[in-house]
This record gives sequence, C-alpha cells and structure tokens, in this order.
Amino acid sequence: MAIAIALAAWNCVPAHAQSVDPLAPTGQWSAYTSGRADLPPMGWSSWNAFEINIDEDKIMGAARTLVDSGLARKGYRYVNIDDGWALRRDAKSGRMIIRSDRFPSSLSGKGSPSFRGYTNRLHAMGLKAGIYSDLGRNTCSQMYSPDETNLPKGTVLEREVGLYGHIDQDIALYFKDWGFDYIKVDGCGVRAYGEESEKVKSGQYRALAPLLDMDSVSRSDIPAVQSLFREIDKALVKSNPDGDFLLSLCIWGTGNVRAWGKDFGNVSRTSDDINPTWSRMLTNFDSAAKRAFYAHPGAWNDPDMLFIGKGDFGADHLVEARSHFSLWAIINAPLLIGMDMRQAPQSLLDILSNTDVIAVNQDPAGHQAVVAYDSDDVQALVKTLSTGEKAVAIVNRGMAPLEFSLAAAQLKYRDDADVEMVDLWTKKTSSFRKETTLRLAGHETLIFRVRGGRMLSDGLYLSEQPGNVNPAVDGVVSPQPDPTLHKSAFGWAGTHGPGERPIYAGWGGAQADTAPYGATLRVGGQKFTSGIGILANSRLEVRNKGYRRFSAMVGVDDSAADPSVDVTFMLYGDGKLLATSKPLSRGDGAAPLKVAVEGVALLELVTRSSESGRDSVPVSWGEAALLR
Repeated sequence: MAIAIALAAWNCVPAHAQSVDPLAPTGQWSAYTSGRADLPPMGWSSWNAFEINIDEDKIMGAARTLVDSGLARKGYRYVNIDDGWALRRDAKSGRMIIRSDRFPSSLSGKGSPSFRGYTNRLHAMGLKAGIYSDLGRNTCSQMYSPDETNLPKGTVLEREVGLYGHIDQDIALYFKDWGFDYIKVDGCGVRAYGEESEKVKSGQYRALAPLLDMDSVSRSDIPAVQSLFREIDKALVKSNPDGDFLLSLCIWGTGNVRAWGKDFGNVSRTSDDINPTWSRMLTNFDSAAKRAFYAHPGAWNDPDMLFIGKGDFGADHLVEARSHFSLWAIINAPLLIGMDMRQAPQSLLDILSNTDVIAVNQDPAGHQAVVAYDSDDVQALVKTLSTGEKAVAIVNRGMAPLEFSLAAAQLKYRDDADVEMVDLWTKKTSSFRKETTLRLAGHETLIFRVRGGRMLSDGLYLSEQPGNVNPAVDGVVSPQPDPTLHKSAFGWAGTHGPGERPIYAGWGGAQADTAPYGATLRVGGQKFTSGIGILANSRLEVRNKGYRRFSAMVGVDDSAADPSVDVTFMLYGDGKLLATSKPLSRGDGAAPLKVAVEGVALLELVTRSSESGRDSVPVSWGEAALLR
C-alpha cells in the first residue's frame, strides 16, 4: 500500500495527555539518564566470595589487588559492599549503625560510626565505593541466611535496616555524609515478609505485604515497586548534585522489570542469583541476551556478577572462565568480579585483564550484541562498535566439540568482500569471504573483532544500533514469562519440587531481526533478515546520530494470529508527525516508508491497532534503517 507523507506540523503532545495516551509522541528520550553509567560499571563486589561474612580487611584486600594488579587502570573501579555491613538502625534517630567490629575505621571520628574514612581511602586509590540496601524494611540475608551471626542485632525495629520508610534519610547518609558512589537495592524486603512468613509469625520481623511475587508477574504490584524506585532516584539526585552516582536495581527479573528497569535505574538485574555452574550461568545469560533494545548508555541489563574464580569457572576451568567473561562483555553486562581477590590466581587475573575483551564491553556506542544465530547448542552474537567494526562471539553451550559456519551475512557484511578477523584471546588474525568454519571445544566461546564490507553501505539498520533504540511502549499488555530461557537444575531449589519453571516476564517484547515471539520477520510472504519485531500499540524512540533519511518496509507480521486486525504505522520526528500509513492487516504486502529526517534528533516509531486492552498482533519494521 502507498504511504501518505504528512507535511503539516504536529505539535508535541502535552504532558497531561501523554499520561492518558502512552503512544502519544513526546519528543524526548524516556529511558533512565540520571547518574553516571555511560558505560557498564566495572569493579568488584563482596557477595559471591563472602556473602554476609564481610569485614574491612577482606574488602580493602580486594581494593588493593585491583590497584596492584593493574585491573583498576583497565576500568575496574567500583568496590561494592553487599549485604552484611549493618548492625542496626538507631531507634531514636533512625540513623543506620555500622558493624564497627568488622569495620574498625568507622570509629576513627567523633560521634556515630561512619564510613567516610573508608570511602576516602578508596577514593584516594582512584576507586569508587558501593553500598547495599533493600526496598523493604529488611534484607535478603535476614530472611534466608541459615546463620544469624552476621545479621543485624537489636529489637524488631532496630533490625529494620532496609530503605522502606527511610529513603531520604538513608540515601543522604550513604552518599552525602559517607561518600558512597553506588548503591545496590535488593527486593527481598518487599517479597518475603508477608504475614505467612514463619519469621514474621514468630515475631522476629514485622509483616510487610509483598509487592513482588517471584513465581507470578500477575501477583506483583508493579506500580508500587516503581514508585519506590522513583523515590530512591529523587533522593539520589538530591544528595548528589554533581550527578555522580549509580543505582543498581536488584529484583531478579521479577515484576516484568526486564521491560521497565531501563527507565528506573542504571543497572537492572534480569534474573535470580547466579552460582558457579555452567548451567546456571546459561540461565542468567539467557535472561539478558535477547533484551538488546532494553539496554542503553545509562541503563544496562545485569545478568548478575561474574562468578569467575569458583566452581565451573575456577582456575582449573579456564575455557569456561573465558566464556563467562566473553559473554558478559559482548552483552554489555556489568563486569563485577565476585572472587576473593587476595587469593586470585594469575591465570584468572589474566582473563579479567584482557584489554581487547574489556574494550568490547566498554565500547562508547553502547550497543548490546544481537543474537545473529540461535539454537540450544550454539549461538552467535554480533555487536556494532563505535569504530564501525563489529564484535562477534560464538558460544558452544554444550560439552561436545562442534563446528560453526560463520557467514558474512550474519555480520551484515557482503559476501563479495573480505572479512578480517582478530581473535581476542589468541590475537591471531584471519580473513574469509562469504563464510568460514570455526571449531569450538565444549563450553568454548570464540570472540573476534571483525571488519568487512557492509551490506548497507550508507547507514545502519536499527537492529545494529540497539543502544539508540528505546521501546518506550512495547505493546505488551499482559506480561508473560519467556519460555525460551535455559532452565537449570542448579538454582536455589536444586532438584526439589517440579523443576525450574519460566518466571522471567518479557515474552513478546521488542526484538532485533526477529518477530516478537521468535519467528522470522515476514510480511505478506516477504522475509526480512534485518528489522525490528514488536507488538502493535507500541512506541519506539530512536536517537538520530546525524543521519539524513529513514527507511523501512512496514506491515503486520505473518506470525499474527488474527487477520482482521488493522494496524497504522506512524513516524514522528521531535514530536511532529512526519509520515503515516494506511491501515494494514495480515497478508497485506510490506509498505515502504521513506522519510527525510535531517536535523531531527529523536524519531518515534508508533503503531496503533484497531484493537486495544490486550496484547496486539506482531508487527514488523522490516529493514528499518537510518541512512546518510
């Protein structure tokens, strides 16, 4: 069908109307931009090594190793205290009290114990300091730790060490008074302390009606959780006028946070806790790997900390350790080391020090890799770099060796031009045309920096630049768990019960180069190898980095079940309507949408369907690209 280009000016929709109609253009990028997280954070965290058995010597030992080993110079700057530092909350003032027996430097000044001396030492070493709290009144360890030795002490009220009811007070203390730069906010306090909890029934803790349900997104109070994170953000901005802070959301992929975490914090956990097994690592990796459009500079997907240094990723499993590091790097995950740095073997420090792999993670363009080949056995992920080159990682998910044919087309390169490759682990160089065969050992990940002749010589497909695309509204009305994630037998429950079930909502969200539910992009029988698949009644925000033209082939995807639903496609530039389509339904041919966008800073790709109130039909922005 023909596309009518609207030339009349279209004013930005007022703020009050935006709240009524989420598809109305705003002319503004809506993902989280507060704090300092233009790049994924790098550093060390205490939890994986010590859980709540922490003290100042252990943490300062990690800090000294980061500096002495050269890791700090390579970007590992954050030194994060996790759960276990709090003794109690003062009943009269509400001030948090540090476990000074574990952190003796907290007694160096006058008055109440303070972390200011500790954070000053870290800052003097060129490092940054992170601290831990919880959305609720109490923390995860208070509910789940089998040993109370290292838990907060005192009355029921004194042991309420979480942020709930104290957000402004605690954030001001941690950042303004104590000098911290980073806070991880857990969610057990709004998940595990309901009236049915045995520890609540016994009188150990006060009840707090759960806002999150790990097993069911429909039983989670998402607006209430978002409201708490919004309060935390306001407190952080107030206590950090220079904007130098980082907010880490840790609610483990619950409450559909994989869709909205990007709007509320700098880092957002996409899964439950990792552990040092290959199978569990795959689960955590899967929770973030296909969420490329839900991560951008300033807001990153977090599949949890690195577990290099223990179990399947210890010094006697270097293949797996390199894989773990490569996979986290290419999906722009935070690189937070989780081992006892005082005992770190050189072989693992060498892995963590690989500047070429670090550079992939820290590339300033901020594009998370996109899955270019997908199977249960082997995957290929491709990431566009700021230099115009690509990084590609191929992971053998199984134990048996295998061969993988890497095609130039999977890199969006031409078959008739040389593709030059540099192996980022061995440093060997090679080249090929059209395709090459790679051999992978069990659990091995190969990662390369590549250069070739681009299929699209005068621009970039939107699926190549996910860091510039934000699904402000992804069309999902009833969030459902994603059934495609790896199910591990090594989670918290082990092999008890019926086994791990799909729990991480996000099924049907915006996808790069595939339809929302994983089908090939296809409109009216025409296949597209590049594009964005999303549900109708959606709005995508796209940052235009100096391109002059927008081009796409649009239509209802052939995977849509209902042929009667009509969808209209609209393109806005800085809040003004630039183009619109006639209503399209399943079976109609893909319609061309080509618009001049020179000088436009923000594009908005909007689809409206003839139905509402439920998840709509899949639609395709086939070959959507920005061109010079």
